[in-house]
Amino acid sequence: MKFPPIEVRLVTAAGNIECLRCTAKSKRSGEQCRKPALKTSRTQKCQFHGGRSTGPKSDAGKARQRASVITSGYHTKEAVETRARSARVLAALEDAMYVLNMTDAPRTRGRKPKGYKPLKTIDNVVQFALDNPLHLPERSGKHRQK
Repeated sequence: MKFPPIEVRLVTAAGNIECLRCTAKSKRSGEQCRKPALKTSRTQKCQFHGGRSTGPKSDAGKARQRASVITSGYHTKEAVETRARSARVLAALEDAMYVLNMTDAPRTRGRKPKGYKPLKTIDNVVQFALDNPLHLPERSGKHRQK
């Protein structure tokens, strides 16, 4: 497929206004964007194709941007890892229920969490139970004295 050459100038308002034309091209049709490029754009793009900003460049600017975006702490690395760990435990518990024939409900659909390893045998279930104690018994004063 041969594409037409990129037009650098855009003439609007019945030939009264001449400006730079956005150089972005469509992936589907191969045609050039028909919007005028921003004057401040280094890459001669319109506001829809990345002509406004290229983001912070310095480490301090990137840190400021990261700090301003995270408002709730939901997307921090620690929060994402905590959610993934909880999802792994739930998926393993579901596997354990099926291995031990405790349910006949349909399996949970969708992708499994990152780092998930399926439990397929009773030995895997026993090892999971030993490695991941879900409820530790609370120790009273009597046990501490011993």
